[in-house]
Amino acid sequence: MTIKQSEQDKNGVFKAVIEDQEVGHLEYAWLGPKTLSINHTEVNPDFGGQGIGKKLVLAAIDFAREKNAKIKPLCTYAKAVIDKTPELLVILA
Repeated sequence: MTIKQSEQDKNGVFKAVIEDQEVGHLEYAWLGPKTLSINHTEVNPDFGGQGIGKKLVLAAIDFAREKNAKIKPLCTYAKAVIDKTPELLVILA
């Protein structure tokens, strides 16, 4: 599986791809120069239970760290992933 990121203006997406098929995505938006909101995470049900959603959230967190940004998780799944991992709480806006 590979994760590809693209961004246009203030909106972006991380896509999980297996053998040229998109199996999940995470949508985000910049709320300001140092705040990134995770708006939605979705995984194809045929690929559920493989940790793809969590990998997408972690990719977004790594991206935010590279940009010295904080995250506002509007997506309930992303918020749950962050809340369950104490060392990730410092990334919250």
